[in-house]
Amino acid sequence: MKTALSACALLILAFGICFSPPARAVQPNEVLANPVLEARAREISKGLRCIVCQNQSIDDSNAELARDLRVLVRERLVAGDSDADVIGYVVSRYGDYVLLDPPVQATTLILWFGPLVFVFLGLIGIILYFRRHSSGGNEAAS
Repeated sequence: MKTALSACALLILAFGICFSPPARAVQPNEVLANPVLEARAREISKGLRCIVCQNQSIDDSNAELARDLRVLVRERLVAGDSDADVIGYVVSRYGDYVLLDPPVQATTLILWFGPLVFVFLGLIGIILYFRRHSSGGNEAAS
């Protein structure tokens, strides 16, 4: 009976962890009073990479640098900057790496098209492998 209850509790815990909504790192003292500006800030923050965490947006990260960037984004919006101006300002300080979706440029071509090249080369290798083995098999059977 204890084992069944333990297993049930563990299963409930696992489902709770798997299906819980993601935690947001934005603190209440960071939230802007203007809901329109806050929505813009959240949208911008979702597209900026946390330099410390690397694969999280600053909206999701609890790192101190991410908090500083969230505050910076909000300060720039309150100052009257457009979304593009805010993103441009952050990129000018940290480079394109801070963008979760970097632009296609000469410096990022390998990142964007490298996987396609490897898939293409793999397909060519598979085709050549099967052609070689199918032609070799026909000669041996004759």
